[in-house]
Amino acid sequence: MRINHKQQQLIDELFNKVKKRYPEIVFKDLQSSPEDPSDIWINIIADMDEDREIELRHYSAKLENEIFFKYGYEISIMPENPNSVYA
Repeated sequence: MRINHKQQQLIDELFNKVKKRYPEIVFKDLQSSPEDPSDIWINIIADMDEDREIELRHYSAKLENEIFFKYGYEISIMPENPNSVYA
């Protein structure tokens, strides 16, 4: 995956804003979306309860939309919650 300087700046800003509000998150890695390789996923570990994870998703979605509308880059926070129970 190739990331330009502006994308790296936006990735750092997005992660730092989310981390400031949700300090328990931990950066895991970056990944291209399987659907569109130009979309960037910021994979994080989000060790939190379900309600807090939902809040995080809503908060990060607003920031992600701002980035898309202002710069045209699809950059998304992708939480992985070790507390999730999948049925």
